[in-house]
Amino acid sequence: MSANRFYSTFDSETLKPRPAYAGEYRSAFQIDRDRIIHSSAFRRLQNKTQVFLSGEYDFYRTRLTHSIEVAQIGRSICGWLAQQGSLGEDCSIDADLVECACLAHDLGHPPFGHTGERTLHHLMQPYGGFEGNAQTLRLLTETLFNEGRDGMNPSRALLDAILKYKTLHVEAGGAPNHYLYDNQEKWLDFTLGGQAFPVELTPGDVRNEFKSIECQIMDWADDTAYSLNDIADGIHAGFINVTTLERWAEARTLDTAQSEHVVFLCKAIREGRVEARLNRHIGDYIRATKLVPESTFLSAMTRRHQYRLAIDPAVKAQSKMNKKISLDLVFRSPQLQQLDYKADVILTKLFGVLRDRYIERDGSNLHLLPATVETEIAKAPDAATRARLVCDWVASMTDSFAFRTYRRLFDANFGSITDFV
Repeated sequence: MSANRFYSTFDSETLKPRPAYAGEYRSAFQIDRDRIIHSSAFRRLQNKTQVFLSGEYDFYRTRLTHSIEVAQIGRSICGWLAQQGSLGEDCSIDADLVECACLAHDLGHPPFGHTGERTLHHLMQPYGGFEGNAQTLRLLTETLFNEGRDGMNPSRALLDAILKYKTLHVEAGGAPNHYLYDNQEKWLDFTLGGQAFPVELTPGDVRNEFKSIECQIMDWADDTAYSLNDIADGIHAGFINVTTLERWAEARTLDTAQSEHVVFLCKAIREGRVEARLNRHIGDYIRATKLVPESTFLSAMTRRHQYRLAIDPAVKAQSKMNKKISLDLVFRSPQLQQLDYKADVILTKLFGVLRDRYIERDGSNLHLLPATVETEIAKAPDAATRARLVCDWVASMTDSFAFRTYRRLFDANFGSITDFV
């Protein structure tokens, strides 16, 4: 099999050299992917919220099933683009690399979905904030397989593929999300090959739009999965039905395409063919992509920044509409808002206890965290570092572990010495 000329050693380079093993049969990107699949952080996604709290029902999506679906869509987009032949002979976007980015893209999400992310951002504001994408970067570079704070020593191309946002917290102007932690600047610098951002790529939305082609594919695969599958889960759960959908449409001024899409969804619901109809749209979303050449300040260093992913405007508009329907009829429903409130209370109280004990050091000698975590916190030089380590532990929790820990600490009728902490 001929080498893929789309990539060079610049793309596969890691910050620290990887040991070379005799007979290694995997590419750098396959090694990245395999390490993620075999990590505890990836396994924990099976019990983290996608739309509904994990464990409420057997068949709704979790962060794990969502990530697997995103990975399948990402690989399929690579196959579709390769079939177009626009990259030339022996050149293609590496499907293993894209799959790896898709599997990793939600590793940093805390329990309780975006509610958990907002709560931790608020609680961590005095200590540098919390952001799901930044936490994913922290996992890959520092905490995954934690032996000497090297993380999994990922390739440059993988880092670039998961970095949806390239603005530092200090540059974000108080934004609630879409930033990196300030101490991650060295990883951003490594990802960019030491190149500085041109002045026109100002911090915030403009800079965050600067993405490698693999990151763009991952982002569209993510959009495809959750814009279609959140609708399906919302229908199965009863939040979206013909009545609520038609009422939603009547309250808005829709264009012809939007009105036809509502009719399409209502028909799928009436006929009981929601999954089949929406799954067919996944193929439409994949085939709606094409590569368009472009030149950026990194184009001379890597082909990964010589193309952008163009998406059919009609398909992109439909995806946006699906997300709006899910937001209005599912995420803003009283039932989910009540669960969001409960999740906020749980994380706020858990973090408050740990902040007093470990970050601000109230003088208590209670052992509330695993010994290895306590040891690392004790060695931390300042409150911000201690807070980040506490936040790592809270963010790593699954939904059920967060519930259980909360009850052990605050529910007098729960817990015994035989429970696992």
